[in-house]
Amino acid sequence: MTRVLFDHIAIAVPRIADALPFVVGELGGAPAHGGPSGAYTFGQWRFANGGVLEILEPLGADGFLHRFLAQRGPGIHHVTFRVPRLRPACDRAEAAGYTIVGHDDSNPEWQEAFLHPKQALGIVVQLAASEPAPRGARRRQRWAPPPGPASPPPPVTVVGLRMRARSRERALAQWAGVLQGDERDGAGGELVFGWPGSPMRISVEIDPEGDEGPRWVELRAERPLALPSGPHPVLGAAFSGA
Repeated sequence: MTRVLFDHIAIAVPRIADALPFVVGELGGAPAHGGPSGAYTFGQWRFANGGVLEILEPLGADGFLHRFLAQRGPGIHHVTFRVPRLRPACDRAEAAGYTIVGHDDSNPEWQEAFLHPKQALGIVVQLAASEPAPRGARRRQRWAPPPGPASPPPPVTVVGLRMRARSRERALAQWAGVLQGDERDGAGGELVFGWPGSPMRISVEIDPEGDEGPRWVELRAERPLALPSGPHPVLGAAFSGA
């Protein structure tokens, strides 16, 4: 991998199983990868264009997801970007004025660091890098996803994530500068950032008076969708169909 890639959108909920009537039964997501990871468990569902939604569930008595859900309720937790090498990506972020948190490069197969939402336009940004597992290394246990609805519909396309920033300069500094996205102007005046090889995009509306952060997950479908008019009652995130 030689370029940054937009990998997935992560949503935190109390129980992954409660999200499946919508993620699988309405959106048609296909299980891709998941399992327990310390203080949380996760599951990823893939959609028509290769876009991925990750659903997070807290484990144990306490942890960052417990605190997130207690303070904010369910909703969009982070976006993940795969980077060729973690240290240069962190250096680039720090040079732009960001403080790196949660830096962990102890496992070559999954190295990570984070941009804090107070600096990163209202959302946690995960930077992740990995090296191929050495020959003969123990393979990961196959993931058994929670059972979803039977006979799910055809999968939708997850276009990307709609965000809000207070200025064009702030959006460009983060998504084009630190994360090296290609930028263009959208039809409605928003900024649209894409990453070659990535199926999803980040769209940013500029509002000097509004709160920065995620607005909704953008979807596209060739069939009617039953989408709530505001945040989904279980996932806490809003969804919009083109």
